[in-house]
Amino acid sequence: MAEFVSAPGGTIAYEAAGEGPLVVLAHGMGDSRTAYRFVLPRLVAAGYRVAAVDLRGCGESSAQWPSYSRTDIAGDLLGVIRHLDSGPAVLVGHSISGGAATIAAAQDPDLVRGIIELGPFTRAQSIKLGDFRSKSYRKGAFRLLGASLFGSVGLWSRYLDHAYPDRKPADWSDRLARIEAMLGEPGRMRAMQKMGQSAPTDAGAQLGNVRCPALIVQGSLDPDWVDPRAEGEAIVAAMPAGVGELAVVEGAGHYPHDQYPEETVSLMLTFLGAHARA
Repeated sequence: MAEFVSAPGGTIAYEAAGEGPLVVLAHGMGDSRTAYRFVLPRLVAAGYRVAAVDLRGCGESSAQWPSYSRTDIAGDLLGVIRHLDSGPAVLVGHSISGGAATIAAAQDPDLVRGIIELGPFTRAQSIKLGDFRSKSYRKGAFRLLGASLFGSVGLWSRYLDHAYPDRKPADWSDRLARIEAMLGEPGRMRAMQKMGQSAPTDAGAQLGNVRCPALIVQGSLDPDWVDPRAEGEAIVAAMPAGVGELAVVEGAGHYPHDQYPEETVSLMLTFLGAHARA
């Protein structure tokens, strides 16, 4: 069951379970908190209080907001942490929310004791003409761009199919149907378009200001980059020395937590064991 937090411009929905140090889960664009349906119960069973959040414009949160930047999302996530009043949290962000986690950690280090970024869009992307020689990158980029520009649910579904290479969750058909139904609600697709059109420059500008431990998790087959490992290494390199570390989930695409939840949660629990109770 969703609970709600008021924020300037609307309400943010979340669900929370468990007891222990707080972990807040934030999904990517065009999705909802159900993206963490395999992650949340595993973390709860491991002894954590876990809150899965619907981003502004997504899930059960308000659909229409003045803007949908990573900075906006960071403010919403910090608001949820304050509302839960359970002490500082480890903040987990996927894709656009990875950038938001970077900003939240830099803006309010007293509330964020660690960040885990899954396939994060946290830096300005430098696209080279030669990148399009990669068939996987080219196919994903065109589907992603088309969904963002034209507001096409069909193209977004085709992007998602490509972003989960080789291995789909057992409930894949139901997952796609839920996403398509959500994006059919008034204002939801426009929110996704605005997120897709937002540049990650605000997050990139804060990478050097992150002081808490950070784990960057990339899927080895993530089609959003020609070289996912190199992107993860660049994010770590932009942080202060010793702050960040990189892990790569072999065979995963852009959604390692959904494709390979056991492997991804194992990485998360190792990080949480070292930093969540500090």
